[in-house]
Amino acid sequence: MMGKSEVDELTDETVARGGILAKLYFDMQSEKQEDLQPIMADMINNRLLKSQGVVYCVGSISDPVKIEDTYSTNAEVTILVKDIGSLVNISFNFVPAGIEILKPSGELRIKTNELQAILLDIAGISINYSQYILSRVLNKDDYERVMKDIKNREELGKKMIDEKKQE
Repeated sequence: MMGKSEVDELTDETVARGGILAKLYFDMQSEKQEDLQPIMADMINNRLLKSQGVVYCVGSISDPVKIEDTYSTNAEVTILVKDIGSLVNISFNFVPAGIEILKPSGELRIKTNELQAILLDIAGISINYSQYILSRVLNKDDYERVMKDIKNREELGKKMIDEKKQE
């Protein structure tokens, strides 16, 4: 019987400390067939692999196929992350078409402070997207007014958390 590989040992150790092994499924379309695989490879090897909390990732990219007037490809990426927060951030930033959790196979326990950090990250991402959209839709004065309201809301949230910590 063969012993565990270094990858298996790293995976088991990371999962035992709260990590997650998952498969992410991505798809991409382009009018230029030759663009798809290099862009997808760059996303996996340079951007996804270097994302915060990623221990390792490895992927396979399908050959592009023509669908009507565009080309399409997909990738299947096996990724090991250090915690649920890392996977949430990757999901927001890379928008996979599908996610399959491989390990742990039962329930996932999450500490309260980890959940709070995840929720704050989600709120921050939401604010960033909102700012981007609002900057494209509103005139300058309305945009500045909304940004001031968001800043005030952020300060109020920090104050409330600080007061709660002092109790």
